Amino acid sequence: MSTGPAEEKNIATALISGLGNLAETPTREQVEEKARQIAAIFGYTGDLRNIITEAMISVDTRMGAGVSLVDVTAKHDDQWVHKRDNIAWTYTKAYENFLRMDGWPPRMVQSLSDVTGRVLGHLQDPASEGTTWNRRGLVIGHVQSGKTANYTGLIARAADAGYKFIIVIAGIHNNLRRQTQERIDEAFIGRSSDPEDRHDIGVGLEKGYPHPATLTNVNEDFNKNTAAKSGWKLNDFSKPIILIIKKNVTTLTALHKWLRELNASGDGRISDVPMLLIDDEADNASINTNREDLNPTQTNAMIRRILGLFAKSCYVGYTATPFANIFINPDAYDDDVREELFPRDFIYCLDAPTTYFGAEKVFLNETTSQSIVRPITDCEELIPYSHKRDDPVVELPPSLYRALDEFIVARAIRNLRGQTAKHCSMMINVSRFVPVQKTVRDFISLREKAIREAVRANYAMPEAVSSANGYMQSLKTAYDREYSSCGFSWSEVRTALNGVFDHLHTFVINSKSDEVLDYSRYEKEGVGLTAIAIGGLSLSRGLTIEGLTVSYMYRNTKMYDTLMQMGRWFGYRPGFEDLCRVHLSPDSINWYSHIANAAEELTLQVKRMRRDGLSPRQFGLYVMAHPDSLLITAANKMRTGEKVTVRQNFSGRMLESYIVSTDRKVNEENFGLISRASEDSFGGTSTDDTGKGRIFRDVPVERIEDFLLAFQAHSQFADRKADIVAYLRTLADRHPVADVLMISPAGTGASAGLNPQIRAAEDVQGTAWRLAKDRVASRGDEKLGLSSSEQDAAEALAQSEETPVAASDTHYREVRNKPLLMLHNLQPRTPLKSGATAVAAFGVSFPPGHYETEIEVVANRVWLERMQGPEDDPENDEDYDA
Repeated sequence: MSTGPAEEKNIATALISGLGNLAETPTREQVEEKARQIAAIFGYTGDLRNIITEAMISVDTRMGAGVSLVDVTAKHDDQWVHKRDNIAWTYTKAYENFLRMDGWPPRMVQSLSDVTGRVLGHLQDPASEGTTWNRRGLVIGHVQSGKTANYTGLIARAADAGYKFIIVIAGIHNNLRRQTQERIDEAFIGRSSDPEDRHDIGVGLEKGYPHPATLTNVNEDFNKNTAAKSGWKLNDFSKPIILIIKKNVTTLTALHKWLRELNASGDGRISDVPMLLIDDEADNASINTNREDLNPTQTNAMIRRILGLFAKSCYVGYTATPFANIFINPDAYDDDVREELFPRDFIYCLDAPTTYFGAEKVFLNETTSQSIVRPITDCEELIPYSHKRDDPVVELPPSLYRALDEFIVARAIRNLRGQTAKHCSMMINVSRFVPVQKTVRDFISLREKAIREAVRANYAMPEAVSSANGYMQSLKTAYDREYSSCGFSWSEVRTALNGVFDHLHTFVINSKSDEVLDYSRYEKEGVGLTAIAIGGLSLSRGLTIEGLTVSYMYRNTKMYDTLMQMGRWFGYRPGFEDLCRVHLSPDSINWYSHIANAAEELTLQVKRMRRDGLSPRQFGLYVMAHPDSLLITAANKMRTGEKVTVRQNFSGRMLESYIVSTDRKVNEENFGLISRASEDSFGGTSTDDTGKGRIFRDVPVERIEDFLLAFQAHSQFADRKADIVAYLRTLADRHPVADVLMISPAGTGASAGLNPQIRAAEDVQGTAWRLAKDRVASRGDEKLGLSSSEQDAAEALAQSEETPVAASDTHYREVRNKPLLMLHNLQPRTPLKSGATAVAAFGVSFPPGHYETEIEVVANRVWLERMQGPEDDPENDEDYDA
């Protein structure tokens, strides 16, 4: 009787499959009973806990259908997929079967099948009439949420429907291209593309599987030699051809030349081969660089030229964020190229599965965020943000050693939970310079060796003996601080520490290193790798770090797409989500939260625009004019230091004074202003108690403008305050009145009728206090003052979406349908140097629907640096593929 990882996986797959056929969601007891029955059939005598955990997660996993925005004026029938009865779906069925065998919950496989079917419907029917056609779209997912699985499903469906030539552009790094090739080998090609070891794998294990051809392999990107060696033409194939290539000028140029020379007819076009080009991480070319091979303008121009060779082509960008490059970074495209690649036909927002560990859990939900995120406050003295490649690193910050202790304890807990055969990783990203990464590895290796020796000597000793050792003491402190409620006592965890080091290895991952983080090698041996991965950009861009449990990142990049890509800690954490910890600087925590909130709002905007019958182009313009898109891209625009005039649209947005003044006199005057204004209800028609402060209804917008002009904002927020007033003025014809909410929770110590809200004052520089996560109001505050029928209407709106959600501020904002001014009294948890005990803050939310109402904002470098600090110039980044 065997009890290895392969048998465990077989039983888990059989159990999940069996549970998938039940009409109702089973209880834990039913799952445990079923697991014991299946184990008996297989003669399995090993630990069933892990199998049961996986099955419980699987029965609870759901994924919504997502939402699409289409050009309603285009003559396109997105139901063609259902009308063609001659499609055998061979590749699709094989892929879905492969996912089920890989342990995917049946419901998830079905959801993925439905979604990829919908996306295919937005492409052209490859068998349709007409000699030329093209379609352009964008799919918006979430970081590490299974975009690759989604586009692999789309590739399988497209091949079944008759697309003959498929190109996947997989980022700018060799290791990411290789990883994508391996996944597509397994899930679509069905054969290993390693020239040294070609054998059937994955879908190819099915008898009679019609293997597609590929002109790239795990070792080689597309180049003249691989193509010449094949000597093939596109029409030589009865089966589809797929290429997985890097996004760089050399590769794209070689591909364009080969296609033109070998395959184009007299008019220079390939007329009878329907092609699909998938641009994975469509944001990747936003790296603003002078390196010719990675120049985004040139790479995008070459993509356009390749598409132009085909009379029948579809281009689909896959991005992890609504702030896609095509919307916010016009500098990366010549005008005609941008026009050609713009997703004019459709935008599809994917829903994340319910088990996804994403920005909502890590940053936006206060409860879960507090247990996951840890601020780094001691790194600047040792490895400052702005260090150079040759700066000496004399020691690592204590917080990094604490994170290492957490990781070792978390691995021990995972082993106790029966997860020894699962990978477990720690990511350390504190420098873009290769020499510094190596130095960090040296320090980490020394520390790990010392801990290893301490554990070997003490793990079986009585507590009185082992706790006398400093390293053991640190591990116990990590357990007490982070994991005491993990379900195991310290003595159980201490005994399990010895097993942590069996397969623990430290890697430096960058494009200069020859170290490969190869999890599959360990899988073949049936063991879980325990990896500490140290690196920079290579770790940031798409590389999947398996079983990531502890992350430590101290980088000051404000380049949004880079930042979101660095969020490797997002993904799926079955059976160990409670052990995950993310260490970041307070700046990064604020910026991530700010941007995650904005991205969430934009996704909701897609749903609203679909309801209003608007086009993808209008969404693109709205994103471009989004207040945060300027912060995201302005670093690129402002290299020369000139002023830039940008269009801004605040429709459907809440803007808050998240930088407030701690000056005592300023705050006294602001509260005096609030007091005087509220004496006559701000000139409103009625007032009520909301249970959390008063509301003044139907206040003339001019009164709010006058109030905001007199309110003394901190100089770092003054420009944004002026923009808010300008936008109120622009909307005044359509929204002449607004509501005013005095947010006043239960308590004492009121200033101007506002009870205090206690906040941590962690980021105070001079008189500027930047609030945590750039938020002032609490979630749900916009519900205050709405009538019960209005609250019902917001609930109905939230439930009417294809994937119903709980009502949020966005829905309340839409139902209120007028501007809202919110006023706050913030009390710092620890005393401020200025002596101020009450700090006045405000927020204004604008009703949605004014997609084309914009104001002009003049921004210069000084404004930008105030808004987002000095830029992290990727031009200095060493970690790239030459």
